[in-house]
Amino acid sequence: MSFPLNKLPIFPETLILTKFSSSSLPNLPFPTSYSFSHCFPRRISHQNMTCTVGNSSSSPTIKTVTISYPELLDKDADLSMKIEEGFGPNGLGILSISNVPELPSLRQNLLRLAPRLASLPEEVKKELEDPQSRYNFGWSHGKEKLESGKPDMLKGSYYANPVLDRPTEDYSLIQRYASYCQANIWPGDALPELEPAFKALGKLMVDIGLILAYHCDRYVSRCMMVKDDEGLEQILLRSRCHKGRLLYYFPEQKSSECPQEADNISSWCGWHTDHGSLTGLTCGMFTRNAVEIPCPDKTAGLYIKTRAGQIVK
Repeated sequence: MSFPLNKLPIFPETLILTKFSSSSLPNLPFPTSYSFSHCFPRRISHQNMTCTVGNSSSSPTIKTVTISYPELLDKDADLSMKIEEGFGPNGLGILSISNVPELPSLRQNLLRLAPRLASLPEEVKKELEDPQSRYNFGWSHGKEKLESGKPDMLKGSYYANPVLDRPTEDYSLIQRYASYCQANIWPGDALPELEPAFKALGKLMVDIGLILAYHCDRYVSRCMMVKDDEGLEQILLRSRCHKGRLLYYFPEQKSSECPQEADNISSWCGWHTDHGSLTGLTCGMFTRNAVEIPCPDKTAGLYIKTRAGQIVK
């Protein structure tokens, strides 16, 4: 399932999870099997809010299938209908987990650090880059390319493993799979709050993914035999290569290219297929002049291209 992530106007206590894709992965002894993303603050300037993106305004809006957190925690609950509706052949590959008690505060703790991270001196951010992992650890800005071939300067990313700072000591694996096996990079004295906030929210999202995986295994086991050590839950439990991505959207700059660029939906995040078994997404935070505001753009949201090729919001 492919989708571009721009901004998610959903409730702060809700976590979005999308199912695994068919993308090929290296056959690691600890598979890269869960990733999570945060949509971080973006300052909005009035003059740029008139730009529209592609055919987003004409895309039908749908509600995701929602499972409440208490339901999810009940291991005896039969969630098969909701799992099939969200993840099945006719689904969008997405589920929402609502009413997660700790999520709002952990999300707030981390999202408020995003502008500070992006505003660090350039020489400090340079030290946080990791070219060896193709910028898949630490700070990354302008390293990704959009479908047009232009570098993506609209957002900055910070990548880290929220569970393990060093997933392996095997040098050959680190060299071969640097994008997954490198050690985390943290800003230390420049922004000491980032590491604990990143890990706290990331760990919660991983734990929720594990519980959802348990229910997915129960659903699959109704139709076929699933060995105890071969289900999705066990794959995730064994994984040492979880990946968290902190996203910060820079203030939009008034530009003569705005109409052309904005009309291209790929200028947001680009159509892509996630490469983890599950992806967890938090809702975005919007700020203007350092003050949090409601979502200012009715076209903002998560867009999904269905198996039939229809784009829905």
